[in-house]
Amino acid sequence: RYFLVGSNPAETKYRVLKIDRTEPKDLVIIDDKHVYTQQEVRELLGRLDLGNRTKMGQKGSSGLSRAVSAFGIVGFVRFLEGYYIVLITKRRKMADIGGHAIYKIEDTNMIYIPHDSVRVTHPDEARYLRIFQNVDLSSNFYFSYSYDLSHSLQYNLTVLRMPLEALKTETTQTRQESFDIFEDEGLSTQGGSGVFGICSKPYEKYVWNCNLLEAVRNIVHRDWLLYIIHGFCGQSKLLIYGRPIYVTLIARRSSKFAGTRFLKRGANCEGDVANEVETEQILYDASVMSFSAGSYSSYVQVRGSVPLYWSQDISTMMPKPPITLDQADPFAHVAALHFDQMLQRFGSPIIILNLVKEREKRKHERILSEELVAAVTYLNQFLPPEHAIIYIPWDMAKYTKSKLCNVLDRLNVIAESVVKKTGFFVNRPDSYCSILRPDEKWNELGGYVVSTGRLQTGVLRTNCVDCLDRTNTAQFMVGKCALAYQLYSLGLIDKPNLQFDTDAVRLFEELYEDHGDTLSLQYGGSQLVHRVKTYRKIAPWTQHSKDIMQTLSRYYSNAFSDADRQDSINLFLGVFKPSEGKPHLWELPTDFYLHHKNTLGLSQTRQSYTYWWTTGVLTHLPLPFDEVTCAENRRKLTVKKFHKYEEEIDIHNEFFRPYELSSFDETFCLAMTNSTRDFMPKNVGIDPSPFTVRKPDETGKSVLGNKNNREETVLQRKTAASAPPPPSEEAVSSSSEDDSGTDKEDEGAVSQRSTPVKVTDTGDNTKITENVVQSTKDVYGVNLSDIPSEDDLAIYARFVQLGQSQHKQDKGSQQFCSKHPLDKVINLIPISSFSQDNIYEVQPPRADRKSIEIFHAHIQAGRGNMQPLGKDDFLMYREYIRNRYL
Repeated sequence: RYFLVGSNPAETKYRVLKIDRTEPKDLVIIDDKHVYTQQEVRELLGRLDLGNRTKMGQKGSSGLSRAVSAFGIVGFVRFLEGYYIVLITKRRKMADIGGHAIYKIEDTNMIYIPHDSVRVTHPDEARYLRIFQNVDLSSNFYFSYSYDLSHSLQYNLTVLRMPLEALKTETTQTRQESFDIFEDEGLSTQGGSGVFGICSKPYEKYVWNCNLLEAVRNIVHRDWLLYIIHGFCGQSKLLIYGRPIYVTLIARRSSKFAGTRFLKRGANCEGDVANEVETEQILYDASVMSFSAGSYSSYVQVRGSVPLYWSQDISTMMPKPPITLDQADPFAHVAALHFDQMLQRFGSPIIILNLVKEREKRKHERILSEELVAAVTYLNQFLPPEHAIIYIPWDMAKYTKSKLCNVLDRLNVIAESVVKKTGFFVNRPDSYCSILRPDEKWNELGGYVVSTGRLQTGVLRTNCVDCLDRTNTAQFMVGKCALAYQLYSLGLIDKPNLQFDTDAVRLFEELYEDHGDTLSLQYGGSQLVHRVKTYRKIAPWTQHSKDIMQTLSRYYSNAFSDADRQDSINLFLGVFKPSEGKPHLWELPTDFYLHHKNTLGLSQTRQSYTYWWTTGVLTHLPLPFDEVTCAENRRKLTVKKFHKYEEEIDIHNEFFRPYELSSFDETFCLAMTNSTRDFMPKNVGIDPSPFTVRKPDETGKSVLGNKNNREETVLQRKTAASAPPPPSEEAVSSSSEDDSGTDKEDEGAVSQRSTPVKVTDTGDNTKITENVVQSTKDVYGVNLSDIPSEDDLAIYARFVQLGQSQHKQDKGSQQFCSKHPLDKVINLIPISSFSQDNIYEVQPPRADRKSIEIFHAHIQAGRGNMQPLGKDDFLMYREYIRNRYL
């Protein structure tokens, strides 16, 4: 037998799984429902060890040996022989959201379960194992123990605010033992010491190991199930005068109709499209960690192939194979299924930004545009006008070639209109500063305003043909616009505008390029060819050669290695399940029938041509159906009542581990990009604000490839999530900062971005010392005039008089009696909205009686005079001892 012993992060509670190894083909797992303490587990393992020794009293031979230590179970898989278990053996922390750690899988281990004595061998087993392991789990797969990565932050935080009455009714019906995924976010009941915990089912479309967990999902306790997502996760720190703001980018790749570039195009019969990725940018103030007390904001957008039946034939060996429409779809059946899914998850309006070419000598990309326009026009006939799908066609390639038009300016106009329509999520009401400093754009913002903040309703869906280069730039511009609104809503900037060449936008641009490179490697086989700098037309000349190499790399990958990768993905996701007597995976001429289930049998229920949406979706619009409180959604939740002092809901103990010896390596394992360290210029007298526009030569990382930059060796780190480039492109791997022709990837395992190291000759030292003392023109961008104007002198004199009068009043209050009037003090009109807020009078905060008593008790305790313990103290101490040691 194998025994799996799992513990909570605090290592105070344990569960045990028993896996039988005597069955050659079946998976027999016994879940011990009991929750063990540390002492009980040691005794259990000790008894097992003693009972399984060959001879009693023989010390040399152990009856129980540790096979492997792991961080979680990916799942169980079977080909033609017995089952394997896939375990996570190495992980790395990639991001932190409200105290919930997100990890990247670094290494996994596959262990064959049946014992050698009962193993039934099959000649093709090794080949299937090799194909399965071709999906590299150490490349861009992520998981979290306590945060649901398959849902958006808006969903996760909205579920927590469900009415308490609804939870109480659910608690009586739910008997399944469970614990809260948001351990610190319990909902207190009226009176008593109970706390409610909620857990929702994951959104299976974005979970990549659903098939691997299928065999055990209904057998084992839910604590054993660890759901992983595939895509990208990166986090950077934006320092605003020392205040830490974390900018996180999470991309979830759909596991439905997943595959590689030319082999997966368009949509399948269920409305799932190829290369569908949901990108969420989360912004929060890291100085407050809790979800309930902190300030959190998020914005979601989607990319995906055009939702039609279309494909490209790669057997012709052309760089751009012709686009063919495979099936006629006059009633837009596939598009209807796809947009129905989006209405359920995101609400309305759904905005389509179509970036494919409109004008071509030979009709190629335009075929898709014409069909998509027809489908959207047909579907919109039956929707209410206020919830209609918005279609925005924009030929990005044509505008890029034009010398008169700035591509990003036009994209910025589109982005502004999109964000105004959809709004964004923020978990706190509008700040008072937005009332003091009103902004016209803020008042026009869409979305759904509730008492606790704002909700995003609707989503932007961007597509080109591949959904890689053009799409990433368009998504970056929309994300940049949304980031400005997010910063404004948290009271961090005075206007919802962000300009290029500021530290904040450079940091965000690097995050988005890492995101684009990673998604491009997964689907297209190479990094991005056209980047944001390419469309800004400031890319250095060395970038063109890199672009050519990336194009060649993409072509090579599509022509020779994509078929093997597609087979691996089909096997990993359970699209193809090997069995005796059926053709093997490598014998199939095509996987079309695996992904299109309607080719194997007609469905009994046909969808209506006019009422193409799911019942109940329209009644709740613009809100997404998935986030509405209704009986169907409540069935997806698991609710349990906890005792107030249980450790599972104590986020402080879980996160800070006060009873453990901490090490710096573990506490500070997350090495993030830092706006101050990596982007702020190192010159003297520079404004440290990340929202100040810098000159290209006035930054920590150069944007333009100057001639002087050839002498620079920059040690860069790509975001650790970026997949390693194939061997053919190592020498010319395109980095996200196109500094010079000598850019190199940091080969080390440490994922920390280093400051650029400049290699200079001794002759350059004179130049460096000259640059330290700078003119006011260089530092502030303006020269000081010789003589200030009379108005400026009058303002300055008034300011000086104000300061002198303040000192006079301080002295006067000590020397004179209150009846002597201070005639010389200027009578000032308070400029603040608060009546008490002026330079003469500030009310100190008053401490209440209980606070003063606590403070006095604290002072007395320091002197050795202890206060008698109350009833609550005894109760808390007794609970702690019982949970910790008994």
